[in-house]
Amino acid sequence: MLASPAVLSTALVTILAIVVYFYMGVRVGQMRVKHGVKAPATSGHPAFDRAFRVQMNTLEHLPVLIPLLWLTTLYFQTIPMAAPALGIIWIIGRIVYMDGYMKDPEKRGPGFGLSALAEMLLLVLALFGIIAAFFTAV
Repeated sequence: MLASPAVLSTALVTILAIVVYFYMGVRVGQMRVKHGVKAPATSGHPAFDRAFRVQMNTLEHLPVLIPLLWLTTLYFQTIPMAAPALGIIWIIGRIVYMDGYMKDPEKRGPGFGLSALAEMLLLVLALFGIIAAFFTAV
């Protein structure tokens, strides 16, 4: 089971999500230096503020994504690759969110919506899989 394509793919998606988050952190650091925002300040130049909010919003969503991703992988066996596919959609959404937000905060909606949709689908599939497993076990 630990070497199944779905589990391995989910592991890779988990790593990729964390790499995207790290990249966002690097951008915050770059903006801090570029615009002279000294630590521990968390606001300053608008470009720094946007980069900081992108990173923080992504950080706020990682604790939602990771458990749902793995619960869906473990319990929703009907479509084994559903969880990693939704994880990739979440990552794409976060990248679109970052790109839109950095250009203009009003343009963050599509990326946020895409990643939120992936989270909601993971929630539904995880719940469905857990309930099905529960009734199979009893």
